[in-house]
Amino acid sequence: MADEEKKDKEQEEKPKKNPLMLVLIILIVLLLAVVGGIGYMLYSKGFFDDKPPANAQTQEVKKDEKKDENKQYYKAEIKDLVLNITNAKGREKLMKLSFSIQSTEPTIKTIVENTKDQIIDTVIAQISARSSEELLTVAGKELLKEELLDDINSIINDATAGDEKIKRNNVKKLFFTAFVIK
Repeated sequence: MADEEKKDKEQEEKPKKNPLMLVLIILIVLLLAVVGGIGYMLYSKGFFDDKPPANAQTQEVKKDEKKDENKQYYKAEIKDLVLNITNAKGREKLMKLSFSIQSTEPTIKTIVENTKDQIIDTVIAQISARSSEELLTVAGKELLKEELLDDINSIINDATAGDEKIKRNNVKKLFFTAFVIK
C-alpha cells in the first residue's frame, strides 16, 4: 500500500502535459508579436500623428507666407495707460501699458481714435480682472493679448457696422510696446 500511495503522489505532482494548450500559447505569443510589429511600423512611419505629411505642411506654410506677403498691414497705437492692479495678497500696484494693433484696414488709426474710449475701458476691465502675478507670466500675457484682440475687434466691428467697405475682424495682431508693473 505504501508503494501505491507513493505512485499516486508522484502522478499528482507531475503536471499533465496538454499539447493543445502548448499550441494555443505559442499562437497567442506569435499573434502578439505580429500585432506589435505592425503597430511599431505604423508608428515609426507617422501613421498615428495628427499632423499632415511633411510635404503638405510645408506647402501650407508657403501658401500662408505668400498670402501674408501680399497683404499690407496698418497700425494704430494706444500709449501710456496707467492702471491700478492688485497682487494675490490684495496690495495695489501700478501698471504702465502701451500697445499697438496691426490691421488690414487702411483707416485703422481713425477708427481707433474714434473708439479710443471704448478700447481703453475694455483694457481697464481686462486688466482689473487679473492679478499682477498672472500678468507677469508669459501665459498670462498671451491670454491677455488674445482677449484684448477679440474685444478690440468686437468694438471696431460695432463702430464700422454701417460701412460695408470695411471688413469685419480686421485687427490681426496686438503688440505690447510697454508693460511695466511696479
